[in-house]
Amino acid sequence: MLKYAVIFLIISMLAGAFGFMNVSALARRISFVLFGIFIGLAVLALLAFMLLEAVVSS
Repeated sequence: MLKYAVIFLIISMLAGAFGFMNVSALARRISFVLFGIFIGLAVLALLAFMLLEAVVSS
Protein backbone atom coordinates (compact mmCIF):
# COMPACT_ATOMS: atom_id res chain seq x y z
CA MET A 1 0.00 0.00 0.00
CA LEU A 2 2.89 2.32 0.73
CA LYS A 3 4.19 1.61 -2.77
CA TYR A 4 0.98 3.01 -4.29
CA ALA A 5 1.15 6.09 -2.07
CA VAL A 6 4.68 6.82 -3.29
CA ILE A 7 3.65 6.29 -6.92
CA PHE A 8 0.72 8.69 -6.59
CA LEU A 9 2.93 11.20 -4.78
CA ILE A 10 5.35 11.18 -7.71
CA ILE A 11 2.49 11.51 -10.20
CA SER A 12 1.00 14.44 -8.30
CA MET A 13 4.39 16.16 -8.10
CA LEU A 14 4.80 15.77 -11.87
CA ALA A 15 1.29 17.12 -12.44
CA GLY A 16 2.09 20.11 -10.25
CA ALA A 17 5.28 20.76 -12.19
CA PHE A 18 3.36 20.60 -15.46
CA GLY A 19 0.82 23.04 -14.03
CA PHE A 20 3.52 25.69 -13.72
CA MET A 21 4.56 25.19 -17.35
CA ASN A 22 2.52 25.57 -20.52
CA VAL A 23 1.95 21.84 -20.75
CA SER A 24 -1.19 22.04 -18.62
CA ALA A 25 -3.52 22.39 -21.64
CA LEU A 26 -2.17 19.16 -23.10
CA ALA A 27 -2.38 17.41 -19.74
CA ARG A 28 -5.98 18.59 -19.35
CA ARG A 29 -6.92 17.23 -22.77
CA ILE A 30 -5.26 13.89 -21.99
CA SER A 31 -7.07 13.69 -18.65
CA PHE A 32 -10.43 14.30 -20.36
CA VAL A 33 -9.72 11.52 -22.85
CA LEU A 34 -8.67 9.09 -20.12
CA PHE A 35 -11.71 10.03 -18.03
CA GLY A 36 -13.99 9.31 -20.99
CA ILE A 37 -12.33 5.97 -21.64
CA PHE A 38 -12.60 4.87 -18.01
CA ILE A 39 -16.24 6.00 -17.73
CA GLY A 40 -17.01 4.04 -20.89
CA LEU A 41 -15.29 0.96 -19.50
CA ALA A 42 -17.18 1.32 -16.21
CA VAL A 43 -20.52 1.50 -18.04
CA LEU A 44 -19.61 -1.54 -20.16
CA ALA A 45 -18.61 -3.49 -17.05
CA LEU A 46 -21.88 -2.55 -15.35
CA LEU A 47 -23.91 -3.64 -18.37
CA ALA A 48 -21.96 -6.90 -18.64
CA PHE A 49 -22.54 -7.59 -14.95
CA MET A 50 -26.27 -6.88 -15.27
CA LEU A 51 -26.53 -9.12 -18.35
CA LEU A 52 -24.57 -11.92 -16.70
CA GLU A 53 -26.71 -11.65 -13.57
CA ALA A 54 -29.89 -11.86 -15.67
CA VAL A 55 -28.61 -14.94 -17.52
CA VAL A 56 -27.51 -16.72 -14.34
CA SER A 57 -30.75 -16.03 -12.46
CA SER A 58 -32.91 -17.34 -15.35
